[in-house]
Amino acid sequence: MQKKLASDFKFLKYNNLEDMLKIILSSSQSALGINSLLYHIKDNNNDILFIYNSSIGSSLIHYIILNEKPQKKFIQLNKINGKYEFINQLGTESHSIYIPILELEKLSIEFPS
Repeated sequence: MQKKLASDFKFLKYNNLEDMLKIILSSSQSALGINSLLYHIKDNNNDILFIYNSSIGSSLIHYIILNEKPQKKFIQLNKINGKYEFINQLGTESHSIYIPILELEKLSIEFPS
């Protein structure tokens, strides 16, 4: 599989996960009800969490490099205050969004260094 060049995409690198999760929070509250997905991959010895958004004419990747691989399978994101925590199973908190962390084996893109 040939990787697409970083120049084919627009990348936004975040300083912290809380800021990046605001993308998911804002999209969940949109009139369209679009839910973004959260992906994890080990790329060049980096643990990367990212959100991929695509619309007509552009592809945007929001990402953060973590210190280590997430040890839990979901993020519980509070819709009121934006706080989050890693959890292992879905909960029932009505003020939260439960975001699965999807594990990828391969990517067809390269993250900028």
